[in-house]
Amino acid sequence: MEHMRLPSRFSPLPLLMLACAIGACQRVPNAPDAVAKPLPIATAAAAAGDDLVAHGEYIVRIGGCNDCHTAGYAERGGDVPTGEWLTGSPLGYHGPWGTTYASNLRLTVGDLDEAEWLAYTANLHTRPIMPDFMLRQMRERDRRAIHRFVRSLGPAGEPAPEPLPPGRVPPPPYFQLVAPAPAPPRPERRQASADAQNGQNPVQ
Repeated sequence: MEHMRLPSRFSPLPLLMLACAIGACQRVPNAPDAVAKPLPIATAAAAAGDDLVAHGEYIVRIGGCNDCHTAGYAERGGDVPTGEWLTGSPLGYHGPWGTTYASNLRLTVGDLDEAEWLAYTANLHTRPIMPDFMLRQMRERDRRAIHRFVRSLGPAGEPAPEPLPPGRVPPPPYFQLVAPAPAPPRPERRQASADAQNGQNPVQ
């Protein structure tokens, strides 16, 4: 097979110029400005810390923490400066368990380092109406972020009032919460209880 011949009027100069132009647009792999310099360790750690603080603020904001732990938050439609958040509330929650008050988290968290906070929240069991199960089920990173954010606010305010025992009426302001009557046991549980009383071994 014969090789294709270019027309005699063809000049390779435009192709050479195009190749040079393309080559000039390419970065040199080993050029100093083409290598991404890693952040210094301190700067990278600070950036990661800032991310956790912002994430913690987001969780506190949308998770309802301020509804109880920031006085007047609900009444003001959430229009409360961040510096006033989580200092506790004098509003009591009164029910069959007694009366509880939302704690000053700025002081509580300020007394716990990160490891202590993670252990505390992983095993948290409190009085009503705190939904402690939410914290126990929360991812560790989220609980760590809450700790970073609250610690970033610094301590402020006074400790919350001490809880009151059942039967003692608290001073106002307080919510009166009436617990519903316990639901009757399901039929299968009633039958299992009757079988146990009769000495029978109920089928599991």
